[in-house]
Amino acid sequence: MYIRTIELVLVFTKMPIDLKKIETEALENIEAAESSDNLESLRVKYLGRKSEISGYLRTVKDLDADDRAEAGEEVNRIKKNLKKAFEGKSKELREKEVSEKMTKERIDISAPGKKIKEGSLHPITQALRDVRRIFNSMGFYIVEGPEAETDFYNFDALNIPKEHPSRDLMDTFWIKKEEGMDNYLLRTHTSPMQIRFMEKHNPPFRIVVPGRVFRHEATDATHEIQFYQVEGLMVDKNVSLAHLKGVLTHFLSEFFKKDVEIKFHQSHFPFTEPSVEVFMKLKGKWIEIAGAGMVHPNVFKAVKYNPPGPDDWQGFAFGIGVDRLVMIRHNIDDVRLLYGGDLRFLEQF
Repeated sequence: MYIRTIELVLVFTKMPIDLKKIETEALENIEAAESSDNLESLRVKYLGRKSEISGYLRTVKDLDADDRAEAGEEVNRIKKNLKKAFEGKSKELREKEVSEKMTKERIDISAPGKKIKEGSLHPITQALRDVRRIFNSMGFYIVEGPEAETDFYNFDALNIPKEHPSRDLMDTFWIKKEEGMDNYLLRTHTSPMQIRFMEKHNPPFRIVVPGRVFRHEATDATHEIQFYQVEGLMVDKNVSLAHLKGVLTHFLSEFFKKDVEIKFHQSHFPFTEPSVEVFMKLKGKWIEIAGAGMVHPNVFKAVKYNPPGPDDWQGFAFGIGVDRLVMIRHNIDDVRLLYGGDLRFLEQF
């Protein structure tokens, strides 16, 4: 052993650097390191590619064969020792830093939390959900249809031929016609779904069709180019205006959460006969709330139902403006507020 020590001393006296001194210095600096960043800088200094130890390893090849093996073994021992010291210190510093971070970022669970600002449904969305719920409770099936319609479904099949003056009452957004295709438009009412549904279903049935409709007209406090409507259709045996009145009275009473009184005034709509305007009593005044009537025989013909008679199918239809229901419910005097996106208005709901 004594001889072996003398040999190593002789070898290292030939070295251009003092490895033992570097090892001692490195171990002391590692132990004194106060942060992970500081420790990483030391690792690069003592074990990096440009460190003195790495530089010495590249010169070992120049030693004598016997000395080369001994020097290489000693350098590897020092590197292994330093790596072990770095790993131990790194673990110690990580635990310390995590502990300090947890202490600094500790949450006081007894402190009052910040109030989260919640959003709410748009008043029209709320109304549409109530419409669906109430009519569902009366056995009506909810159906929906396309907002882009053909001339046939929006007008012709509903007994509104091209020369009919009632078309003038519905200013229409027409879609540019492509050669060989039908005339398309943005639907002016949800009534086209009467035809689409009856083409595929046989009576008896009862449906409501909530949806958006479009009118090409000037906007003001009571008119918009788009609004929501709910169409109702019931076809069965011995259906009458009395059934229509009962359905609408129940719906409006449920929607406004109070007993509602309604009455009919004679009117004219191409797709109903007889036709009525529906008025609701509100604060002592009668206001128009819907258009309705018994389904016109020509509408039944368009879907190839049998012509109406004492023992044949009969039906009623109605159309209610959902926007108008919302305005009455919340005492809103300008329909444009519903589509303006003003949060000061919407946050009230």
